[in-house]
Amino acid sequence: MSEEKKIHAIGFFEGLPIDDPNSFIDTLEEMPKAVGRDLLIKVEAVSVNPVDTKLRQTARKSNALRVLGFDAVGEVAAVGNEVENFKVGDQVFYAGTTSRRGSNQEYQIVDERIVALAPEKLSTEEAAALPLTSLTAYELLFDKFNIVPEKDSAKGKSILVINGAGGVGSVLNQLAKWAGLEVFATSNPKNFDWLAKVGVDHPLDYHQDLKAQLREIGTETFDYIAVLFDITKYLDTIKTMINPFGHVGTIVGIKEPLELAEWKNKSVSFDWEYMFAKTDYGYDLESQGQALKTIAKLADDGILIPTVSKIYDTGINADNLKRATKDVESGHMLGKVVISGGF
Repeated sequence: MSEEKKIHAIGFFEGLPIDDPNSFIDTLEEMPKAVGRDLLIKVEAVSVNPVDTKLRQTARKSNALRVLGFDAVGEVAAVGNEVENFKVGDQVFYAGTTSRRGSNQEYQIVDERIVALAPEKLSTEEAAALPLTSLTAYELLFDKFNIVPEKDSAKGKSILVINGAGGVGSVLNQLAKWAGLEVFATSNPKNFDWLAKVGVDHPLDYHQDLKAQLREIGTETFDYIAVLFDITKYLDTIKTMINPFGHVGTIVGIKEPLELAEWKNKSVSFDWEYMFAKTDYGYDLESQGQALKTIAKLADDGILIPTVSKIYDTGINADNLKRATKDVESGHMLGKVVISGGF
């Protein structure tokens, strides 16, 4: 290693169970440099997402340290020579990319096009919980379902959200409500109060017969259906629930073919949403920064409320990252788990 400043990073060399001492380790790495349109961010808070756990669990053994982490809030410490929209000292938030080292390090390099100024009225921890889930929800609703991202643009239409109390659902419900949709969402009944808080008009018990509950309400079909879970478990149930020219979308990968021929004569659109597709393929990168700019404004206006459920504020280190990851892997967290307190 060179004699230049070293930074604290948290990573691993192979995918190990979270209780293994080496599932995450604290290390010192070389300070990265910002070039071109890159920003060098001093990371202040991060949150853990299911994609972090999946990538760690499936990682093969390597001689190179792997540093994950996507959601982050931090301060711009340096800018590349082609940066146009940010300056040193700006407080920013972002969801990063799978193709570069992540936010679980003291300083991180991020392309300015996928970054936005952080919400001013949220705490650092609250802002750190938003980027990945809000971008996923935003892209599904506005890029894929073609809803206009404006207040009441879809008034008079309806959406069914499967798994509405999770990280993405908690944001998607709020964005859908802002766009004027009547929102129906499934969850455990113990989370119904949370659903009401995040914009759901009609909470539905996922333990009970979905069609029977909808008949009681008087609504049996929808213009949009967002399945934020394995859609193969719900496909037969929702096949008759989508209106002609409606949209059905999902964010979860599947292991078996989907039979969608029944929707052909209804001209139904089926949409996949994967938030990293844009950065994986260099597609319309600026749109992610612009979406986060809208998210920040909605948060500052009080329209989009934070979705933090738990905070570890005693430092961003391997021990706290293991604790937060274990929470996420439990599958029982409502909202997001955040780590802060400096490296």
